[in-house]
Amino acid sequence: MIRMPLIDTEIQAACKTEGELAAEISHSYIKYYKNPQVDVFIKEYHSKQVAVIGAVNEQSRFELQRRIRLLELLTFAKGPSAKAGRTINIIHAAPALACQAPNAANEDAAKAFVSYKLSETLQGDPRANPYIEPGDTVYLPDADQVYVVGNVGTPLTIPLKEPITLTRAVAMAGGVKQDTKKDKIRIVRQEPGSATKREIFVDLSAIEKKRAEDVALLPNDIVDVPLSGTKSFMRSLMGTVVPTIGGLPTRVIP
Repeated sequence: MIRMPLIDTEIQAACKTEGELAAEISHSYIKYYKNPQVDVFIKEYHSKQVAVIGAVNEQSRFELQRRIRLLELLTFAKGPSAKAGRTINIIHAAPALACQAPNAANEDAAKAFVSYKLSETLQGDPRANPYIEPGDTVYLPDADQVYVVGNVGTPLTIPLKEPITLTRAVAMAGGVKQDTKKDKIRIVRQEPGSATKREIFVDLSAIEKKRAEDVALLPNDIVDVPLSGTKSFMRSLMGTVVPTIGGLPTRVIP
């Protein structure tokens, strides 16, 4: 807070840019001067640290001597790594929250934890590219994963950097082998917020012939491609068959 001649009340200088503070001081002098011109200059900078951790190419602490936005800070960390997921998170320190005035249009400003879509940040979208405040920690979580196992060219783990369908995941695993039971491709899926799992059977041949819709995979899905004429490797672990929405058979895993 600062005091100025002729102004009865204190003026908040903290959390403002030079231009913002100059404009407020000018407005305060309107009743004394016609078109007052005020310039504000920074006499001395005291560096403030922020941290970038998680799935970036160079985790580090950075000292700020000027205001920068999230995207610029991310470039100093040499960008997201190959393991990065679809979100980027900012954990605000307590002093940073004091500089933010929550309002109905932007409730996120008052939260200690704010999450943005990484793709929007990389595009420079202003809604996902805020100014970084001293003490902030920027965290890029690893991508969620899906797993393709069984009778495919190369069983593998696929990071969910973007939405992936069943056919695409199978193609990324080198496709199915000739002796595959394509009408019984199995997806083992964990119910959100629950330890319960279910299995969904999908007819890959019908999808390839455009007679059925492709299936979007969710985080931690296991795609099990069975060998024709044999039981799936995990089939004995499953419970009773029950119907699901859309008519796909499922099994509940306790």
